[in-house]
Amino acid sequence: MNKNEKKSLLRNGAFQSLIASLACIIIGLLLGYVVLLLINPAGAGNAIVSILKNFMYYPTQVKALQYFGSTLVKTAPLLMCSLSVLFAYKVGLFNIGAAGQYVAGAGACLYCALAFKLPWYVCILAAVLVGAVLAAISGLLKAYCNVNEVISCIMLNWISLYVVNMMLSTVKDPSSPYSLALSSTNPGAIIPSLGLSALFAKNKYVTIALPLSVIVAIIVWIILEKTKLGYELKATGMNKQAAKYCGMREKYNIILTMIISGALAGMGAAFFYLTGVEQWAVTQTSVPGMGFNGIAAAFLGGLNPVGTIFSSYFIQHITSGGAYVDKSMYCSQISDLISALIIYLCGFVFFFKLWLNRLLDKRDEKRMMKERKGGEA
Repeated sequence: MNKNEKKSLLRNGAFQSLIASLACIIIGLLLGYVVLLLINPAGAGNAIVSILKNFMYYPTQVKALQYFGSTLVKTAPLLMCSLSVLFAYKVGLFNIGAAGQYVAGAGACLYCALAFKLPWYVCILAAVLVGAVLAAISGLLKAYCNVNEVISCIMLNWISLYVVNMMLSTVKDPSSPYSLALSSTNPGAIIPSLGLSALFAKNKYVTIALPLSVIVAIIVWIILEKTKLGYELKATGMNKQAAKYCGMREKYNIILTMIISGALAGMGAAFFYLTGVEQWAVTQTSVPGMGFNGIAAAFLGGLNPVGTIFSSYFIQHITSGGAYVDKSMYCSQISDLISALIIYLCGFVFFFKLWLNRLLDKRDEKRMMKERKGGEA
């Protein structure tokens, strides 16, 4: 690699985001290890290794593949939530309501599956539609009443949770607080595997939801980076007045952004609950963390749709790895603490990129000064 190629690589925004994200991960893990040492130094080393190993904790290949598949099953909805947050953020909106849209999507797909016995693809469409409608409310309030989307989204998160609890209480198991099992009530609502489960030691929860989520991430990247629509949406996010002056429909763009963002979060819920891996508890009083974790994955991925594929897996990997920590020494939430440290450090990604660009500018300036002096001599 010559100097010019090295220079262009260092100036590349995607490469800078990658280096910054890796730095955040390493520093976050080191800080997490320090916390483990403070809690109980005797098991700190084994705990951090267990979190990082996750499915590799199992010595047999069959068990390792099964639990690797389980991690991927939870990665698909997390990726969709991160794309939801990312899409809105690219247009200057902070969709903290991805959690509520995820809840609404879960309620829609499960109710359609359990109450109406609809097939899986119709249930996914229902989740997408309901998530989009919920997000559209915040979009309309933002566009026409200038209501901050963060406030409206937070309110809708809790409304969604309790509405879904009430709705799914009509299709719950009489002997438990959980919704009826898809496998026994409506097997046709389970997303098909199409042979993918065989790759993970017959883990029946691994479905086509995983490759579909990756395809959606690539589509989002194409829309944002390669289409006129993506350009207009990003232009609206940068400056609404300038976009309006250029003939762009800024109100329409804001609403459309939230609709797409909500649809992605709703789809994520369908990709999770329609695998049959988990049932909905109608007694829960807190919004599922998947939507909030999507914020972390989006920023750790450098706000790049392709980057979020890898960051979503990493966040889910260490979160699932917390289950293998010795519970007699540490609580299972220690992995959440470590991921929280990494997430917090992600806030400095942009500062890192700014610092790096300034450093490169100074280096280039010195090099130009030397060349000028050499030419004068």
